[in-house]
Amino acid sequence: MKNNFPIKTETLLKWSWADIEPYFHDLLAFELNAENVDVWLKIWSDLTRHIHELQTRLQLRTMINMADKEGEKLYTKFLDTIFPKAEKAENDLNQKLLDSRLEPKSIHVALRNIRSEADLFREENLPLFLEGQKIEQECQRIMAAQTVKWGDEERTISQMASLQQEKDRATREKAMRLVMERQYADFEVLGEQWTQLIKIRRQIALNAGKANYRDYQWQNKQRFDYTPENAKSFHLAIEEVVVPAASRIHERWRKKLGVETLCLWDTQIDHNGLNDIRPFANTDELIHGMQRIFDKVDPFFGRCFQTMVTEGLLDLENRKNKAPGGYCTTFAASYRPFIFMNSVGSQSDVTILLHEAGHSFHVFETIGIDLVHNIKYSPREFCEAVAMAMVHLAWPYLIESGMYTEAEVARARIRNLESILISWPIIAMGDAIQHWIYENHNLASDPVNVGEKWSRIWDRYIVGVDWGGLEQYKTTSWQRNLNFFIYPLYSIEYGLAQFGAAQIWANSMADYSGVIKAYRKALSLGGTVTLPELYAAAGANFSFDVATIKHSVQLMEQTIEELESSL
Repeated sequence: MKNNFPIKTETLLKWSWADIEPYFHDLLAFELNAENVDVWLKIWSDLTRHIHELQTRLQLRTMINMADKEGEKLYTKFLDTIFPKAEKAENDLNQKLLDSRLEPKSIHVALRNIRSEADLFREENLPLFLEGQKIEQECQRIMAAQTVKWGDEERTISQMASLQQEKDRATREKAMRLVMERQYADFEVLGEQWTQLIKIRRQIALNAGKANYRDYQWQNKQRFDYTPENAKSFHLAIEEVVVPAASRIHERWRKKLGVETLCLWDTQIDHNGLNDIRPFANTDELIHGMQRIFDKVDPFFGRCFQTMVTEGLLDLENRKNKAPGGYCTTFAASYRPFIFMNSVGSQSDVTILLHEAGHSFHVFETIGIDLVHNIKYSPREFCEAVAMAMVHLAWPYLIESGMYTEAEVARARIRNLESILISWPIIAMGDAIQHWIYENHNLASDPVNVGEKWSRIWDRYIVGVDWGGLEQYKTTSWQRNLNFFIYPLYSIEYGLAQFGAAQIWANSMADYSGVIKAYRKALSLGGTVTLPELYAAAGANFSFDVATIKHSVQLMEQTIEELESSL
């Protein structure tokens, strides 16, 4: 079997299907038995990792500069000439392994995943995946091109966010109106893309024999440990326990500001009337400060972060034509993470980078897992939990970064915990609307109908915030969530994960070094064990019942109260 994979990135990026196909041919032709199956699995895994890295690098190039026509051409070529053929060949290998009836105990989780993938695969869906990915790419391009005029300056939407921390209320309102007007201007063009996506996703589900795309995606995301009905119970628990806590925060802010109603543009400022925290003036300061933090949390994490700096695995600053958002991706064949974000010098940038660094450390810890590609990475519900936990675990060392005073650390922590409490209803709201969308494909194909449903759900979950004359934009605000367009049904992971992270944080208060040890051990397991087992390894329970939620909410509210009294 061929196993001479490209060593240099430059060579990998020149791969064509003619270069890739012989590897699949050899793997498919190989006679499997109990003695050689591990070697076969390793070569298959190596091949898959190289294809994944090729796609990741090409896609990342388009996101770094959405105006890069050559990059867009290369990525489109990959989607047209490699992606569908590789997907078909991967399914053929899945089926070959299943037909062999070989079941090495070391890959029991991988076999479960493979059976699920084989059950879901339909060759007629391959062109639909391709069409959908191109539409998703266009949606990102549309959003990345959104700018507004602020005085004589052209600003991206991300750069406008800093104005929401200005003390002057009129400035905040003016800035938000400009942003919403600009986003609203793309409602129809994004709506057209949305209608096409919903049609494609419905057909994908029908082709796979699923009642709706929600059920298809549930299996596609390999959610074996909870059901759609569990998710709906989670929505109700959030409404019961967290919405009141979030509304208490909103009321506290309103009183501090001395305003009759708390408006949208009143939610991002320091509510004690202090200047917003600007921890760093440039990317170098941010990187140096983060290095000091990770060195303290654990020397291994410090070394990992230094590797990312040295090897150019960070693209942090915001700029025109850069895709919105922030995330950590993986160069699978190179065993390296890459962090992409849009920093503008705010406190939230520090929190985001702490989170994404948690993902990157996860990548470093799983370097030794190679036998089967689909168990190298943990389920998303755990990946997000450990990334969120990194924010909590790093917080005691923020003062070590040199970016904050002690008072600023307290203020930032208050804001962080308030943001978590406020985010839970938003996450539940985002997941609830997607359940409705994919259970009602016909209605949801019209973006106007989605907006009307979104508005009703908003009123259930967001209490105490007034749109202040901007109600005409309320029903279209769902379009600002890029996940709805490119990562369907990807939001509940964040909600569930935040409760896991809160448990890890609570444990760290009693035994920090012990928690770090367990945390690293859990990271190193990748996807070799089940989701509940991963949580248990990190010292948490995979649970989202009312009692668990109440405990986390009480811890956060108590900590906020203690920090408030220290200021």
